Amino acid sequence: MTPYDNLFTPIKIGCCEIKNRYAMAPMGPAGLVDSDGAFTERAINYYVERAQGGVGLIVTGMSFVENEIEKHSVASMACPTKNPMIFTRMARTLTERVHAYDAKIFLQLSAGFGRVASRVFPGVAPIGPSAIPHRWVDGLMCRALTTAEVKAIIGKLVDSAVIAKKAGFDGVEIHAMHEGYLIDQFAIAYFNNRTDEYGGSLENRIRFAVEIVQGIKKACGNNYPVVMRYSPKSFIKELGQGAVPGEAFAEKGRDLAEGLEVAKLLEAAGYDALDSDVGSYDSWYWSHPPMYQEKGLPLPYNAELKKVVKIPVITAGRMDDPAFASAAVAEQKTDMVGLGRPLLADPKIVNKIRTGRHEKVRPCLSCQEACMGRLKDIMALSCAVNPAAGREKEYSLTPAFRKKKVVVVGGGVAGCEAARVLAERGHQVELFEKSGQLGGNLIPGGAPDFKEDDRALVAWYKQELESLGVDIHYSTEVTAEMIRIGCADAVIIATGSTPKMFSLGDNSKVYPAAEVLIGKKDSGMNAVIVGGGLVGCETALMLARQGKQVTVVEFMADILGTGAPLCYANRQMLVDLLRFHLVDVRTSTRAVRATATGLIVSKDGVEEEIKADSIIVSVGYDANRGLYDEIKNDVEELYLLGDARKVANIMYAIWDAYEVARNI
Repeated sequence: MTPYDNLFTPIKIGCCEIKNRYAMAPMGPAGLVDSDGAFTERAINYYVERAQGGVGLIVTGMSFVENEIEKHSVASMACPTKNPMIFTRMARTLTERVHAYDAKIFLQLSAGFGRVASRVFPGVAPIGPSAIPHRWVDGLMCRALTTAEVKAIIGKLVDSAVIAKKAGFDGVEIHAMHEGYLIDQFAIAYFNNRTDEYGGSLENRIRFAVEIVQGIKKACGNNYPVVMRYSPKSFIKELGQGAVPGEAFAEKGRDLAEGLEVAKLLEAAGYDALDSDVGSYDSWYWSHPPMYQEKGLPLPYNAELKKVVKIPVITAGRMDDPAFASAAVAEQKTDMVGLGRPLLADPKIVNKIRTGRHEKVRPCLSCQEACMGRLKDIMALSCAVNPAAGREKEYSLTPAFRKKKVVVVGGGVAGCEAARVLAERGHQVELFEKSGQLGGNLIPGGAPDFKEDDRALVAWYKQELESLGVDIHYSTEVTAEMIRIGCADAVIIATGSTPKMFSLGDNSKVYPAAEVLIGKKDSGMNAVIVGGGLVGCETALMLARQGKQVTVVEFMADILGTGAPLCYANRQMLVDLLRFHLVDVRTSTRAVRATATGLIVSKDGVEEEIKADSIIVSVGYDANRGLYDEIKNDVEELYLLGDARKVANIMYAIWDAYEVARNI
């Protein structure tokens, strides 16, 4: 028995019994399909590892069902109808292997993107229910689908479900009346101006969704499960603008009252479950919640869904805390718990929870740097804290052929990851950290209350290194001479970085952001932050949420313009939260000098004083590579990692450390 017993009781979706309440939430399988639209061996390994890790139901990421009415890039996502024979052959291998672990797997079928397509082919107008503005390209209008085209897409969805059943999938999920995808655009009056049978009344606007499930049930049988990916509330303030939590606004999309009515109609039409969240591409940080969102944010809305439908409701959205998830099921706010990004970070999370070892779960940071950022950038699904995600076989760790003595200098994230991987592979590892704790720049970076998972990652590394027997030397600064006489077979230098500082004249109240974040310096009630990068903006948000008056001064034309590209959801929510909390953002503005009462700034040659109790500098970091430069010609197997090599982000620190350590 575990404290979370209710998460490990079976449940039925239609006639399909699932062994526990955990579902792998759908995530686009970019990089896991071939040019025939079939799953690759890499995809099979990816899904099978999650089945092996204990999840009861896998919902694959979206599969396109056609490529003529709405054009898609070749090999971007799966497509059952492109080459049904090859798709079925590969998918049958996938489903058979998943079933060996007593897990079920549903194929997610997409009706299309419509106005939210992120890739628009030159000369090809994106599709939509009506002639409406495209989400991403200013001035671009979507063309309205003809009635015949709508019916053709429905037909392709039915054909794909038939193929899915033959390939061994236990059911299908329809993508989606959620997040503002094509079916959602049809259902929302704000986007649907049609006058045919698919426009006008609510019943007509959801006819698209109704005819899909009716067609699949007719072709595959009433017992074949069909789930709808659903959002009962959109959070659209205006086109391209979402509302932050707590903000008063007039809903332009689907409000909750209509969302509950639609849910009842979907159940009556034959859908067997609702995989439900909230949000849309116009309010993307609800559908893809960053660390600034509360965990389990769809639960209040899904609790209302549970009152009006009898079919199961699945809830995802930072639901990785088992106590929180168990309470949500017990309180009938949801029937199943969806894990997306947490299953990228740790494929074995469900089994670890089941056996009472939650402290062994590698935490998801909700940073979205790899899962969403790389997905949009290069169409590759991956994870910032788990470099093997999406490439499980090629990047698996193997025992070291020859056990070596390896010294790791620096206990930041790069040093910790290198030490962990080395110890996992059987090497004898000594880690030296000059401070009294592990974490490096994650310590100040994880200080804001919304960065709890950064703090969890530090705690995870500490317990992992201790359980692996890594010899950790705290409060020890390594010298070149110590390395020279240490007789190590390999040395990794991960000495991190230090905040850049510059003089503003009177520096008595000028502090680096790190010292304010950890509470070493008091910002006072009025703070000016020089530097509008990620650290500066997150510091501003933290202070503003404490009730302080904050001004951000940024030399560039926009904030968040330096460092690694942020996922759009993270960036937009941070910008909107700064606005909501009345942070005064001054761009194209230069800090000139401190005064007794504040900071003189200059914009367009005009100087102005901003009153401030403190001036907080956040203008980047300098790499600490002095030790490496001292010994670079003395040690044959020597590696430089993390910020000491190149100041970047958590993802690249972990990935580089994993790459080096798995090959020593």
